[in-house]
Amino acid sequence: MSVATGPSAVAERPTRAAWTVLAAMTGGLAMIMLDQTVVTVALPTMTRDLGLSASGQQWVVNAYVLAMAASVALGGRIGTRFGPVTTFRVGIWVFFLSSALCGAAPEGPAGPGWLIAARVAQGCGAALMMPVSASIVMAAFPSAVRGRAMGVYVGISQLFLALGPLLGGALTEWVTWRAVFWLNLPVGLTALWLIRRARPADPAQPALTVSVVHSLLLMTGIATTVYALQQSSAWTWTSARTGCVLTLGLLLTAAFVITQLRTHDPLVKLGLLRHHGFTGNVVVLLVTQFSMLGIVLFSSLYAQNLLGYGPVRAGCAALSFIVPLMAGAQLAGRWYDRSGARPPLLTGLAVATAGTLLWALTLTRVEYLANVPGMAMVGLGLGLVFSPVNTDALSRVPAVDRPQASGIVQTVRQLGGTLGVAVIGTVILSRQRVVPAAERAHAAAEAMRGGFLVAAGTFAIGLVAGALLLAGRPDPED
Repeated sequence: MSVATGPSAVAERPTRAAWTVLAAMTGGLAMIMLDQTVVTVALPTMTRDLGLSASGQQWVVNAYVLAMAASVALGGRIGTRFGPVTTFRVGIWVFFLSSALCGAAPEGPAGPGWLIAARVAQGCGAALMMPVSASIVMAAFPSAVRGRAMGVYVGISQLFLALGPLLGGALTEWVTWRAVFWLNLPVGLTALWLIRRARPADPAQPALTVSVVHSLLLMTGIATTVYALQQSSAWTWTSARTGCVLTLGLLLTAAFVITQLRTHDPLVKLGLLRHHGFTGNVVVLLVTQFSMLGIVLFSSLYAQNLLGYGPVRAGCAALSFIVPLMAGAQLAGRWYDRSGARPPLLTGLAVATAGTLLWALTLTRVEYLANVPGMAMVGLGLGLVFSPVNTDALSRVPAVDRPQASGIVQTVRQLGGTLGVAVIGTVILSRQRVVPAAERAHAAAEAMRGGFLVAAGTFAIGLVAGALLLAGRPDPED
């Protein structure tokens, strides 16, 4: 058996600088993912200190994800105009400075508003980082090993998404809940140092325009729609306020879509959705993020409010979800390199759907061990999905369109997460009943089961979409 040698073989080997770029981008994405879930275990303690309402608890999580969803496409556009590396650096500075402000939120009446505003600023910083980081990694590695590199990039970041409850619990119980935000400062500075060492390419297109009108249409449309969905539990679905605000949000979003289809230089290149494979990946990302973020938030509240766990124990309970996710992410990258996205992705979605159903059925037993099989299945399934779906989505478009494709991917991904928190939260809050104290845990678990069943159904939609739309391996113009 012969081994390939010569320039072509050397070209397929990643350089040391490529691995340094991967470390920097992974660190930045890990911060972004961590801050989606790290606060979930800290929420009860933050509620006592800052006087958060039930709706305020959801907004602490959702303000961050919503800001990302509304502005990540703009971040991708800015990255194309000013260069991905420059944009990433600015995003890191915005992100960890706003993280410091989150940790400095004052106790008293001003605390909730301060914290939620700082979380919005965090989301805007993340929106500058996310769409460019994936394209920087893709550019640094040869195509033959991109699956493996993206497996590390996505797998480690998803690990931090899952580790959020564990880290948040430890910091909340042993240090302070404020430390969950201060953790971002050393990570961000390290990422900046690694970028300076690696010096990745930073191509810019200064002549590119960024439409303020289009950006405002997107941000206000998404924000208004999600606001109506999340507040519907308090306003009720039959109220005129819910109907008016939701209609306004949908109209603004529709106006944005129409302008993007008609303009020759769109903020979001919706024409990329004509590629069935790319659209399939986008739909899968939407539904998986929808289900996962809602599950992670309410499973953390379940552990503390229903099982009576402290922050550290609640974080440790999440290991039944975290460890299988780690294993699945590592397996998925190599599986993708061998077989493409379809086998690991469909397997992962099927396992996640079954696991969420099982988890939902065991919630009303209000026992941790009863939930473990479902938690493990969901973690394994998601680990199999996230690396292939991200890599495959960007690989299905030509290299010149990858910043735009990344903007679509990340917009849909964060939109899925914020819709998941809003919709699953609304289902759970609307199902809660006033019952005697002895029955409250069981009634709360029943309400959560309804939300988890919504998540399972959403996973199933992703499975069908993936089966119908994903076929063959990508063959883009590099």
